Amino acid sequence: MRGPTLVYLLLCALTLFTWGVARFGLHGLGASLLVLGVALVKGQFIGDWFMALRGVSGFWRWAVTVWLLLIAALVGSAFMITNGG
Repeated sequence: MRGPTLVYLLLCALTLFTWGVARFGLHGLGASLLVLGVALVKGQFIGDWFMALRGVSGFWRWAVTVWLLLIAALVGSAFMITNGG
C-alpha cells in the first residue's frame, strides 16, 4: 500500500473516531478539545499528503500549519470561554 492510501485510511479512522465521540454522547470541554485536536491533525495530514506540502519548505509549508493552529486556537478559546474555563 502506498503512503497516500494509508493516510486516507487514517483520515477515515479519525473521522470514525470523532463520529464515535458524538455517538457515545461524550460532551464537555475535554471532548470538544479532543475533537478539535483530531481536526487539526487531519488538516495537517491533508496539507502534507494531498496538497503536496510534505516536501516543501518555507512560506507555504508554514502558512498552512500556522493557519490551522490559528483556527484551532480561536475555536478552542471560544469553547473555553463559553464553558467558563
